[in-house]
Amino acid sequence: MAALARCYRVLLPPRTGYGTSPSVLNVFQQDRHVHYAMIPHGRSGRSSVSGITATVFGATGFLGRYVVNHLGRIGSQVIIPYRCDQYDLMYLRPMGDLGQLIFMEWDSHNKDSTRRVLEHSNVVINLVGKEWETRNFRYEDVFVKIPKQIAQLSREAGVEKFIHISHLNADMKSPSKYLRNKAVGESVVREEFPDAIIMKPSEMFGREDRFLNHYANMRWFVGVPLIAFGKKTVKQPIYVVDVAKAIISAIKDPDSKGKTYALTGPNRYLLYDFVEYIYAVLHRVFLPYPLPRPLYHLLARIFETNPFEPWITKDKVDRFHTTDKKFPDLPGLEDLGIVPTPVEQKAIEVLRRHRTFRWLDTELEEAKPARPITNM
Repeated sequence: MAALARCYRVLLPPRTGYGTSPSVLNVFQQDRHVHYAMIPHGRSGRSSVSGITATVFGATGFLGRYVVNHLGRIGSQVIIPYRCDQYDLMYLRPMGDLGQLIFMEWDSHNKDSTRRVLEHSNVVINLVGKEWETRNFRYEDVFVKIPKQIAQLSREAGVEKFIHISHLNADMKSPSKYLRNKAVGESVVREEFPDAIIMKPSEMFGREDRFLNHYANMRWFVGVPLIAFGKKTVKQPIYVVDVAKAIISAIKDPDSKGKTYALTGPNRYLLYDFVEYIYAVLHRVFLPYPLPRPLYHLLARIFETNPFEPWITKDKVDRFHTTDKKFPDLPGLEDLGIVPTPVEQKAIEVLRRHRTFRWLDTELEEAKPARPITNM
């Protein structure tokens, strides 16, 4: 067993057509001692070895499952720190080949615990997030303190690439506490790990999202409350799979270090038009009504007193009614070689389960697409 743990010096690149390309290898192989498991070998695919050993914090979340799946497909070894019950991780286990997914208990308040889960990795991905505050974890803990600790310990451990997920609308002056702390998190990560890759996705949609599903579930409340009818808010949602692909592409790209990426979908929509399209796909009556922000906050406050997961919070009201920013100077999906997926192409996958039995088999073409806008 001692022989298996021995480190070898990498002298020769793998044969062309096997594992990852030589340009990618230069990111991880800089004439240093590495374990055999980090030497790419085998034909590309699930049963090969990509040379990537990635620690994915927040792998059990919405985006995390897609990132782990894509890493597993290319033969990466993935360390998954977790705080939940082991049975809650079962759906992740088939995503990698035998022995490629390693689950480790993690205490975010314990530095030694964090060191232990990232000490053998050459890539660290921080997806830790929470849509609402709890008694044990405030937004400052989740978006500032934990990322700062992970970035600091990753730098000390000699991690090659650190990827941090922020938000497109992260802003110190935002009315949303969530977005304010996201902005602070970006700055502390950049301070602790100057070469960090920061991803700024807009609101993500997918099968398990809390965006399309949120508005679809509003049908139980007779109508859809929108501040100013949603006609002063512009959204540019992105498909969660595209974000996962962007993370994998950034790992492979040797020029991605230190960059900030703005990740958005291909089209911008007025919130009113976007929600109207959701109900067109559902084949349900769309009943919007304007609700003043203070009254909406009061309604959300009632849901926040729920001891279980809150359906809506004051902060979520502010975040969903914040217009998505434009960052023309920042690289995006196209710079990573990814074609953004329009919401019209994937909405049916998310929303079909919200239809009545009469409309389950109806094709998506029956719904009139939302009208994109370009002047806001």
